[in-house]
Amino acid sequence: MNMNQLETLLTISKTMSFRKAGEILNLTQPAVSAQIKSLEDEFGAILIDRNQPVTLTDSGKLFLEHAEKILRIANDLKQRLSDLSQTPQGHIHIGTTTSIAMQILPRVLSYFQDQFPLIKTTIHSMTSSQIMTSVENSQIDIGITYLFEKNQSLETSVLYYDNFELIVSTNHPLSRFTHLSIEKLRNIPFIMLSPETAGRRFVDQIFKNYDVSPHIVMELSSSEEVKRMVELNLGVAIISKMSVADELRHGTLKMVKVNELDITHPVGVVYKSGRYLNSAMQQFLRDLKGMPETQFIGSE
Repeated sequence: MNMNQLETLLTISKTMSFRKAGEILNLTQPAVSAQIKSLEDEFGAILIDRNQPVTLTDSGKLFLEHAEKILRIANDLKQRLSDLSQTPQGHIHIGTTTSIAMQILPRVLSYFQDQFPLIKTTIHSMTSSQIMTSVENSQIDIGITYLFEKNQSLETSVLYYDNFELIVSTNHPLSRFTHLSIEKLRNIPFIMLSPETAGRRFVDQIFKNYDVSPHIVMELSSSEEVKRMVELNLGVAIISKMSVADELRHGTLKMVKVNELDITHPVGVVYKSGRYLNSAMQQFLRDLKGMPETQFIGSE
C-alpha cells in the first residue's frame, strides 16, 4: 500500500468515476484500475463496485474512512517537516462574519500577505455560531468572531470591542433624534438580521429584557443587506457600529443612541485547544494578537 493508492481511492469516492479520477490525478484509466486492484488484492476485499455508477462497497467505505485518517496524518507530517525550515508557510482557512470580513480583514491580510507571501489564506463567511462549530470540528483553522459563547475546547483572545447601535435613514422620522429609549421603538418597522446570527440574538435578548416586541418587516442574513434596506427607508435596524462606519461618515445613514443598547461586545480570534499549529497559523495568530485595537477600529 502507498499514498498514491489511497489518493486514488479518495478521488474515485468523490468523482464516482475511474475516468474522471484519472483526469484529476493525471493517470490513465488502466493505471487507476491497477492501483485499486492492488489495494483489493493486498487487503483481500472488494473496495469498489464497478457497475455504473461506480460506488464504494461496505468494505470500501470502511477502508476510505481509515485512508482519510492516514492521509491527514501524512499531510500533517509533511507540514511539520516543512516547519523545520523556520519559514512560515502553509494554508490557513479563516472563518468570519460578512461584516468583520469587510471591515477589518482587508487591513489585516494586506499587511500579512506582504510580509509572508508563502502563506495562503482562504476566507469562509458564516455566522458566529457556525464559526465556533467549524473551529471545534477542524473544518476551519481560525475564527474571527463575536465572543458571545464560552467553549472549553476552544482558545479565544479578544482583539477589540464593538457596540450594536440603532441606525436609520436620514429621511426617517427618528433621524431628528440623537437619543431614544427602547420604549420609543414599539411599533417601529424593523429590519433584522436572521435569527441564527449573534447580533440578532443580542437584539432579541435586549427587547425581551425590556418587554418590547419589535415590529419586524424583514430579516436578512448580513449587515450589508440590512444597511441597504435601511438606506431605502424600509425600516430601522440595530447592527454593529463598526459595520456602519462608512455610511455614517458619508451621511447615508444616521445613528441614534439607545441607552439600553450601551453594551460592549468582544470580538476575537478563536482556535481549537490542543491542535497542532503549523508555522502559518502560529505567525498569523502572533500578528493578529499583537495588533493594537486601533488597527481594527481606526478609520480607513
